[in-house]
Amino acid sequence: MATNTPPARAPRELDRWNAALSAARGTDGPDPSPYGENLLKRWSEAQRRYHTVDHLVAVLDHVDTLAEYADDADLVRLAAWFHDAVYLPDRSENEERSARLAERALTEAGVAEAGVAEVARLVRLTVGHDPADDDRNGQVLCDADLAVLASAPETYAAYTDAVRVEYAFVPDEDFRVGRADVLRQLLALPRLFRTPYGRREWEDTARANLEAELARLTDGA
Repeated sequence: MATNTPPARAPRELDRWNAALSAARGTDGPDPSPYGENLLKRWSEAQRRYHTVDHLVAVLDHVDTLAEYADDADLVRLAAWFHDAVYLPDRSENEERSARLAERALTEAGVAEAGVAEVARLVRLTVGHDPADDDRNGQVLCDADLAVLASAPETYAAYTDAVRVEYAFVPDEDFRVGRADVLRQLLALPRLFRTPYGRREWEDTARANLEAELARLTDGA
């Protein structure tokens, strides 16, 4: 059963948080660990099945892979920590509330105003995953967040199953229609991935996964 206690690997993840925050603000400021611990508790909430610490770690790993394409990879890492920090499946304003949490916490933690604004902007960008052509930070975060779409079939199936459990309160037919709409919106994007790595390594597999899921959802509809 999920609890509000961070998982056993938390010290390693806190090291990643502390490193990103220190890079963004310097060594001055309050102890960064309580902020990271609070975020890990949020990512460990009972209502989560996909948007868990595992997802956070995966996004951070993907940001590391794509770091060369970012203008400021450490700000992107901070945005990854906050991008689903507020997550209630029955609410539509999760990204906005996550961005506001980032604004409050990072300001208190000593990050400069420009850095706080950039992290909050990146969090809000994950609503549509459609960064501008010159938005290098946004491209890295959005590609990292969507990389799950390019998973191997069994991993992709586990992802879709976990999303369905998060939305267990939605009747099957309503979920089918809503999920199909999301898939169509993603497939309508000119490109799912904007970084050279993402386009090369993930685009084709992700589109195949999305199209296969959409076909399953709409078969006989």
